Amino acid sequence: MSVPVSVEPSPEQPRRRRGLQTLRTQAAAVPRAWLPGAVGYACLLIGLLDIASAVFPKLRHSRMHTFTGQLPGGTTSLAAVGTMMVGLLLVLLAHALRRRKRRAWRAVCVLLPVGAALHIVRWHQVGPAVVSLAVFAVMLVHQREFYAKADPRTRWRALVNLIVMGAVSVLLGLLIVSTRTKYEIGHPALSERLQHVVYGLFGFEGPIRYNNVRMSDLVAYLLGGLGLLTAFTTAYLALRPGKPKPELTAEDEEKVRALLARHGERDSLGYFALRRDKSVLFSPTGKAAISYRVVSGVMLASGDPVGDVEAWPGAIKVFMAEAREHAWVPAVMGCSEVGGEVWTREAGLDALELGDEAIVDTATFSLAGRAMRNVRQMVKRIERNGYSCQVRRVSDLTADEKYRIADAAARWRGTDTERGFSMALGRFGDPLDDDCVVVTAHKAPEEGESGDDLKAVLHFVPWGPDGISLELMRRDRAADPGLNELLIVAALQAVPAMGVRRVSLNFAMFRSALARGERIGAGPVLRAWRGLLVFLSRWFQIESLYKFNAKFQPEWEPRFLVFPNTRDLPRIGFAAMQAEAFITLGMPRFGLRRQREGLMPTPGAREVTEAA
Repeated sequence: MSVPVSVEPSPEQPRRRRGLQTLRTQAAAVPRAWLPGAVGYACLLIGLLDIASAVFPKLRHSRMHTFTGQLPGGTTSLAAVGTMMVGLLLVLLAHALRRRKRRAWRAVCVLLPVGAALHIVRWHQVGPAVVSLAVFAVMLVHQREFYAKADPRTRWRALVNLIVMGAVSVLLGLLIVSTRTKYEIGHPALSERLQHVVYGLFGFEGPIRYNNVRMSDLVAYLLGGLGLLTAFTTAYLALRPGKPKPELTAEDEEKVRALLARHGERDSLGYFALRRDKSVLFSPTGKAAISYRVVSGVMLASGDPVGDVEAWPGAIKVFMAEAREHAWVPAVMGCSEVGGEVWTREAGLDALELGDEAIVDTATFSLAGRAMRNVRQMVKRIERNGYSCQVRRVSDLTADEKYRIADAAARWRGTDTERGFSMALGRFGDPLDDDCVVVTAHKAPEEGESGDDLKAVLHFVPWGPDGISLELMRRDRAADPGLNELLIVAALQAVPAMGVRRVSLNFAMFRSALARGERIGAGPVLRAWRGLLVFLSRWFQIESLYKFNAKFQPEWEPRFLVFPNTRDLPRIGFAAMQAEAFITLGMPRFGLRRQREGLMPTPGAREVTEAA
């Protein structure tokens, strides 16, 4: 499919156009893509050698080592502490340097000469000093390679730094104390060594005594330096200005909704661009947009760009420019085949089939026939058990009903975190989402029992004027099996009266591999791949979602993952798992109030709805 590129600039975005031009010029001036990685690993090696030379006494000896004994003890001890601190900082900054971060380049340009000077002053080691200065010179000559801006800031990094640096400091402190046993008075136990390290990190004298005053001072300085470095880096991360989380501003949301009103029928995942924990970028003409979130250095988009297909290339160029500006890894989850073709052509990326989306045509759906026998029997059985369903637009719900449904869905979730990113809206009952469709299952309590009659809920978001896409499926764990089938069937039978002819159900990951692997005559590779997927299904709903979707005889639409290089796949996979909340690195949440967050309307929305 040929997609022309719009070249008419928008007068509303001259700054973005200038930024793109700057990045094109910058990229043209940076021909050595391998250099930041090489410099980063060189700084990592230098940092490790600096730490080793400060921790292990034998590594300090050289032919001129005897001369250093004539220097004042305080000077040589402080030089050793400085070398260790420089080494630790180089190790910490090496990864950012490989990612072309400008701030890391500035810091390393200061640390390398300082480290070289300390080597000469303390141990007269010319070799390490020359290597450090050589890397410093390379960094100065190729400073344009390091242009990336800093990542979005969060104060959680201060806590992570405190934990990681604290553990590293304790381990290094134990090494420092354990490599100087010949200077110790007596034979201190491991617990005493650990106590001495902890005291030393806080600047206090520990229980171990040394027969050499200079060695005692050196150990104290080294431990104090480790504690000071841990405190300094943690304080810096905690006190620096925080940058807001990715969010969809009211103005951006209005623009995205306008694009969905005109072009929303193209992609069943388009409405999920309205998640308010995503950021959004627009094409220069404003006719297309891409929503994304940055997770662990990966700029993660989902679905196809929203808007006019002819403007997609412009939005993709803005997206790729933003990724280059911050040295983020660009990736797209769950784009369609057409979207994958545009992404691979315009951005030079690669694509991998992730799975298939199940789409049911409501005009042809029927419970009749042998293929639907199991579903038909299950639905009739659960209806005989007293269950019934209601299918309504969210606008038809009262404020109390919205709150009750959201509260029940949060209780049935079973996790502290609301999962979903690419195919989840993350909220329910917002006044701006009145076109969504909600399906609820009810069963009156039996005589003598008390409790809510609400037993399950489905939530669909709009997919253009004549489609809906499944966003949420929750049920009471104590309810009878087959309730989800009843909800789906009730929705498929009721929504045609609402003008809906297409219903997108769950996404079945690696569906084609599961389907081909179970066929007769499948080869050993396919069977082994299917066996691995079935094994992983114990923790992730891979096979179960495929089997569930297949019950309704859907049409399968492939979805793709778009990525730069094969070596980036593990990192993208980890970021995707974080975005979907299968992996959470934050602190655990407690209480029902916390569970409701992200599902209920924003504070005050309920009162606004009641007033309306």
